[in-house]
Amino acid sequence: MKKIAFIIAFKDFNDEEYLIPKQILESAGFEIITVSNNLGEAIGSEGAEAIVNVLIKDLKVKNFIAIVFIGGSGALKYFDDSNVHHIALEAISEKKLLAAICIAPIILAKAGILNGKNATVWSSNLDKSFINILKKEGANYIAKPIVIDNNIITASGPESAKAFAIKILDRL
Repeated sequence: MKKIAFIIAFKDFNDEEYLIPKQILESAGFEIITVSNNLGEAIGSEGAEAIVNVLIKDLKVKNFIAIVFIGGSGALKYFDDSNVHHIALEAISEKKLLAAICIAPIILAKAGILNGKNATVWSSNLDKSFINILKKEGANYIAKPIVIDNNIITASGPESAKAFAIKILDRL
């Protein structure tokens, strides 16, 4: 069975961004491996539970066809995490599908992956800070729910979770 790694925060990942794509991709026959900085039961911002099977530091990118970064406020702690950046960079160098939703595209931007690439990120009428970070890191911000640039898919948030999963599926 082909495996996809979902990288989540151990606390406060976005429930919909995790559960909806997981269900869609599992229904299509893919095995989802949940990865975080702790093993055991991760808790989403709305109370969803996810069993973490693999630690970030132990993730072997070569064993997966896609690496997916899930958003939610907990993803903030990965923005400057060199282990997480290494995973994203390795995914690109190994020509894997790389996807990020909500604020998680900032992880890719801070790893240097989105420089010169089209991408989207979560924002609101009151908070454009993540757009500014994306631009500062050299990305071309596109105000759309889903943006695809070669083998990189970015999505703007939980309202895009189903479309995000379908785009991932389309590319696999």
